[in-house]
Amino acid sequence: MDRMEPDALTKTTRINMLLDFYEELLTEKQRTILTFYYRDDFSLGEIASEFGISRQAVYDNIKRAQQALEMYEAKLELLARHEQTLALTEQLEASLNTLKLETNQRQELQEIVEKLRSIDIMAGMEAIKDGSI
Repeated sequence: MDRMEPDALTKTTRINMLLDFYEELLTEKQRTILTFYYRDDFSLGEIASEFGISRQAVYDNIKRAQQALEMYEAKLELLARHEQTLALTEQLEASLNTLKLETNQRQELQEIVEKLRSIDIMAGMEAIKDGSI
């Protein structure tokens, strides 16, 4: 296994997460190229053929779109907040599992944890889609 693979996997995962949060802020072409490259595993040549442009142009578009995603994250921090919320809800859930609670109390608290998870994701996505960000 190549030593670069974990870094490449980490980068791909991050770009996919950033795409989940900020794809509405990218142009249609940027969204499509990043989707082809990161989600559909197209090569630069395949994307170039699809758009009728050079591989270098595809590469440049990918780099610009990545920079745009990182800029949005630097300003809005939706991914960072999401990761913090996930870590805290996991910590909360682990703490709940150590408590001696009645079944109905445990279910009620578990429902609150699930609501926290869904609110975190939806709040950021809705703000982008309705244009308030």
